Amino acid sequence: MSSTGSNRGEGTATTASELSSEAIVKERPDEPSEGWRLALLRATGGLVNPGPGPEELRRREILHRIRHPLLQPHRIAVTSIKGGVGKTTVSTLLGLVLAENRGDRVIVLDANPDAGTLADRLTGESSVTVRELLHDLDRIHSWTEVSRYTSLAGRLQVLASEQDPGAGDAFSREEYERICAVLDHFFNIIITDSGTGLVHSAMEGTLKLADSVIIVGAPTVDGASRASKTLDWLLAHGHSSLASNSVVVLSCDRTSSEVDITRIREHFASRCREVIEIPHDPHLATGGRVELRRLRPATRDAAYRLAALMADRFVS
Repeated sequence: MSSTGSNRGEGTATTASELSSEAIVKERPDEPSEGWRLALLRATGGLVNPGPGPEELRRREILHRIRHPLLQPHRIAVTSIKGGVGKTTVSTLLGLVLAENRGDRVIVLDANPDAGTLADRLTGESSVTVRELLHDLDRIHSWTEVSRYTSLAGRLQVLASEQDPGAGDAFSREEYERICAVLDHFFNIIITDSGTGLVHSAMEGTLKLADSVIIVGAPTVDGASRASKTLDWLLAHGHSSLASNSVVVLSCDRTSSEVDITRIREHFASRCREVIEIPHDPHLATGGRVELRRLRPATRDAAYRLAALMADRFVS
């Protein structure tokens, strides 16, 4: 009597895992998705595949970093001592890129006590604000309920600031902390567009809860010195970890050939994790609603690199 059947598979453990897609599907060569490389691939019916170019590979790597998985809420504070340097623009760009390229929920919160313009730059809707959410906070128990207080820019949720400057002063550290405690239940990434200065009450709460900080400056004498003083302030007030891991964004709306921008860049590179320059862009300069598709390629690239840098700090 043959023993073939009884001996079949002896010495090996055969399981269904051997038939996984990784094991039995032949690996396809990487194909380009743009430019002359894609044109050549199509023209030859796939016989000649030059593969993706260096620039396409670089963009893929940035997208891969942006999509870093996140298992707990991450709070990003965008701040500066000086006003008018582009904090709201940076918050807007970061929020749009993260929301567009991730599968989780991203919200940007306007914590400016002086009638901030974040909602104007994103949705144009500021009739419902953080003040209304604070008033009803104890009744928020579901995603549907919290979404009544936000507006939507693509996939990005926007929480507008109080538009009455007189009432805005009442937005305190304790209220900010209560807002974040609720948002943590429904959002993976919370971006706070902070008001000017570092000593008002809401800013205290922002820094206390922040996992990452973006400091916004400009390649000018006043814009650079104020950004550097923001780092000094963080170090002097017990936020050394936030300071050393911060990203400095230089908003290049105002530039001058008389300013040594290389020296400015080197100064901040020695003090923080990374320096990003947002070039002048006619679309951003209007002060109107921001749309990523209308940005110049260099501006869009800077926004994506900023988002990748922030996602590098996500703890999975």
